[in-house]
Amino acid sequence: MKKNYQSLEKKINIKFKNTNLLIQSLTHKSHNSLKNNEKIEFLGDRVLGLVIAKKLLEIYPDEKEGILDKKFASLVNKRTCLEIAKNINLEKYILTFNLNNKKIKIEDKIISDCCEALIGALYLDKGLNITEKIILDLWKNHIKKSVVTQIDAKTKLQELALKNFKKLPIYKLISNTGPRHKPLFKVGVKLPNTKYFIALGKSKKDAEQNAAIECLKNVK
Repeated sequence: MKKNYQSLEKKINIKFKNTNLLIQSLTHKSHNSLKNNEKIEFLGDRVLGLVIAKKLLEIYPDEKEGILDKKFASLVNKRTCLEIAKNINLEKYILTFNLNNKKIKIEDKIISDCCEALIGALYLDKGLNITEKIILDLWKNHIKKSVVTQIDAKTKLQELALKNFKKLPIYKLISNTGPRHKPLFKVGVKLPNTKYFIALGKSKKDAEQNAAIECLKNVK
């Protein structure tokens, strides 16, 4: 079925000069192993990072680098890119097929990758200034939320451990299961004289955060 790319262009308020760039940015390697969005995604990731880093420096000129880094990470991670993509129904326009030419369920990672690839295509087609305006418009609500910086669970647990035990928490990777495109990590964390508190996550980092949350719940 032919995709109506014009409706996507309306959602981001832009008209591509080279529609092929737009189509390539939404083409997964399972649909076309040669002409897909992998390299454009690589570019889009860097463009997104540049625009968000610049904006954060404008908004928070006196903020410490460590706080800026946390804000930056929350704005450019795969989860946020997925939310942005869902807001514009990007999954409706993605081309992805398996070897039997049957349509498959589109994974969240593919959708978030396409969001970055779309940014790369915008940069190649329209240049940095216009791409920057589109990114800031799509990300405006998330940028507003960045005003509140929450200390993550790992940082809280680290501070607790250093204060009470003068030692850092010990993290242990217990298992890494599932297919490569959808892994599941199991991680444990302990403080001196405590058992390991176990949690799962879609990445090692997420699993560590979840384990830190469990530890904080149980340690006074």
